[in-house]
Amino acid sequence: MNEPPETSDPETCARFLRELGASGERVLPIAEAALALASFDRPRVGFKRYRDHLKLLARDVGRHPGAAGDLAARTRALNEIILLKNGYSGDELSYDDLQNANLMRVVDRRKGLPVTLGILYIHAARAQGWDIAGLAFPGHFLVRLADGAGRVIVDPFHDGRVCGAAELRELLRAAAGRDSELLPEHYMAVSDRDVLQAQDHERALKVIETMLMLAPDLAELWREAGMLHRHLGNMRAAGAALEQYVVRAPDGAARHQAAAILQQLRTQLN
Repeated sequence: MNEPPETSDPETCARFLRELGASGERVLPIAEAALALASFDRPRVGFKRYRDHLKLLARDVGRHPGAAGDLAARTRALNEIILLKNGYSGDELSYDDLQNANLMRVVDRRKGLPVTLGILYIHAARAQGWDIAGLAFPGHFLVRLADGAGRVIVDPFHDGRVCGAAELRELLRAAAGRDSELLPEHYMAVSDRDVLQAQDHERALKVIETMLMLAPDLAELWREAGMLHRHLGNMRAAGAALEQYVVRAPDGAARHQAAAILQQLRTQLN
């Protein structure tokens, strides 16, 4: 595997990402990959200060008294360094801001989406040799710390809270409908490649939603928004977007397919 790129040159970053994609490895240098993805939006911005910041996060988590403790203590170390000391938080006021999906801008602003904040947690935890991964949870990115048979699920976006069954059920029903129930797959770890794809889909969704502000009658944008929401597990938002597509689209195979998906979503949500 190539070393991370020294500069934010788009061609170099693209080559680095292609090699990561072809490696077949489940665990990747996730923060470096996120920086490379971020560079496509900011091609003339250097990496050094972001890498220095990521190193400081990892160092300070390792020096925290909780780093030598159990899973609860490790979670406290991550939360106190990332959220309290460095001031990161979930951006609930401007969730749809494109900057929230770009790791460089998240570091600059100390605000981000669940998946981008989760990447900071994964990076800092792995620097200590801890077992951490993203979860395949619908509509909201979470991380899971493990140690032997022990497991702790953490929500970086909501103040680093530890999620038990009640909190997970609340998140699930907000995204997938009030009758949704927790299933074993909701606790399954995903690969770093899946985490980075989720981040990229979030970014694509923000672009499409921005375009919809300018062209709200363009049917295909509503379809793209609906399918991205569905992929991310945001079933209510997916249904709302696909409904707008069905209203606006001309009759044809694509409209019929979207109508069938919309009916499935309505059944699932009701």
